[in-house]
Amino acid sequence: MADEAQPDDATVLQARDHWNNVYRHKAENEVSWYEERPDLSVSLLRSAGIGLEAAVVDVGGGASALVDALIGAGQAHVTVVDLSAAALDRARQRLSGASGIDWVVADARAWRPERHFDAWHDRAAFHFLTETGDQSAYVAVLKSALLPGGVAVIGTFAPDGPEKCSGLPVVRHDGKSLQRLLGPDFDLLGSISHEHHTPWGSVQKFQFSTFRRRGTL
Repeated sequence: MADEAQPDDATVLQARDHWNNVYRHKAENEVSWYEERPDLSVSLLRSAGIGLEAAVVDVGGGASALVDALIGAGQAHVTVVDLSAAALDRARQRLSGASGIDWVVADARAWRPERHFDAWHDRAAFHFLTETGDQSAYVAVLKSALLPGGVAVIGTFAPDGPEKCSGLPVVRHDGKSLQRLLGPDFDLLGSISHEHHTPWGSVQKFQFSTFRRRGTL
């Protein structure tokens, strides 16, 4: 099992139970967010200057193949954070024997990172935070985890994307709305639209925005 590090409150427990149930009863390619090759995420990290020596954290990574792609390319260190132990156990089993990976069961709003990172990646976790307080808590954790000069790549449903995912409401974003929430400590480097094709052939409209954290050590 992955190491647990999450608050024990009703909201988190409800979310944890929801996602554990999803990953215990559906195969990886039976969920809408399944992505066989995370080419766009890897490309955005590399184009922002994140090299193989960098420490990367994938927030809400679940059973995503991003960690496979990064470690397979020789990434020095990848941390995968998700509140579903079932999701992380699935990915951990898939990568059994791989080194340079930390698996952390935690809620992104209350995680207490034990190290700093050069890059923060989030594909479709932030848009589940529909309350202002939850969004602010997430941003506070992001600031505590990401080194000055570090890069954050955040993918969410686009303004014309789905209003729900896995039966849960989401908040749709573009680069400007994310910039307002992240605040003046982050510079928006760019945004890109992306059409994600689900395993059953439907199209979900996403946007990915890349930010650099201001400041120096």
